[in-house]
Amino acid sequence: ADVEETLKRIQSQKNVAGVIIMDSFGRAVRSTLDDEATQQHCLLLHQLCDKSKSVIQELDGSNDLTFLRLRTRKQEIMIAPDKDFLLAVIQN
Repeated sequence: ADVEETLKRIQSQKNVAGVIIMDSFGRAVRSTLDDEATQQHCLLLHQLCDKSKSVIQELDGSNDLTFLRLRTRKQEIMIAPDKDFLLAVIQN
């Protein structure tokens, strides 16, 4: 129930277009986007996080990725990777 509450709270924020929670394999656990958009975001954001993690590790082996923020002309994607899950929030 806590997950649902948190999702609702994030989704209700102004400009939030979608929220995705995926497991460590990049599979959607929860999403407020449609199936096609969810699959596409999961695949790409999971790859991006893996790449980013290895970049951080290469630069400093004692460091780890805790948050990733992408800003484009149209939207912003905020990603919080955890050991078992990954939370992505897409804002317009």
